[in-house]
Amino acid sequence: MLYNGWEREADIHLSRVGAVEQADGCDVIRPRQALVGGRMAAEVVGLQLLRAECWRSLCREGGRRRWHLSSLHSPYRCCSTGTTYENINKPVVDRIIRVDHAGEYGANRIYAGQMAVLGRTSVGPVIRKMWDQEKDHLKKFNELMILYRVRPTILLPFWNIAGFMLGAGTALLGKEGAMACTVAVEESISHHYNNQIRTLVEEDPEKYRELLEVIKKFRDEEMEHHDIGLDHDAELAPAYSILKNAIQMGCKAAIFLSERI
Repeated sequence: MLYNGWEREADIHLSRVGAVEQADGCDVIRPRQALVGGRMAAEVVGLQLLRAECWRSLCREGGRRRWHLSSLHSPYRCCSTGTTYENINKPVVDRIIRVDHAGEYGANRIYAGQMAVLGRTSVGPVIRKMWDQEKDHLKKFNELMILYRVRPTILLPFWNIAGFMLGAGTALLGKEGAMACTVAVEESISHHYNNQIRTLVEEDPEKYRELLEVIKKFRDEEMEHHDIGLDHDAELAPAYSILKNAIQMGCKAAIFLSERI
């Protein structure tokens, strides 16, 4: 019997927290025990967001991806090649995938905020093109979260709001402000990806070959976005240096927190 891979994997991931119910067409988590404190509540919301992204990815593919139930039993199996990962440094991989997923999620929210303000302007298609690439990045990290059994950061609900506000707020300064935000964020992400590449190469470049290929590809695309921002007058934004430094300080804090919680 064949199972829908996204549905099965997402439900397995969510089953650690609680049962999934349907209410008014929405996915709801019914915890197995009472939620205690904000941490558990935030983690439940984060898992809901991850599951929603999985469903959206499935719908875009028209349900074409189907995996045999037997493929779900191995905790570290790459569905594209059938490779099983053994003796990986799980804490390191968890931190990398968790923070990268959070970063791409935040980037998507930033571009959503920019499009809400500038979508109908001449720079709208440029922002849309970069956003489409970020959607692909997020889709890939959604897959890696499931394949490597990594929980999302509990801060996803916060990045959801903060990312959109940052994108919309800088876009209100004009296209130069939006592009200054793009330059600052993409430069920070590219630097962070380079650090991750060095870490994985020091660990074992062959063992982490597929993960390295993903990170290198995304780093190059982030640098393309950085250059696009410069080409579209990012440096003409009001108080460019101050704005850029402030955004990058926020990025560093977001990276630090998302790696750990």
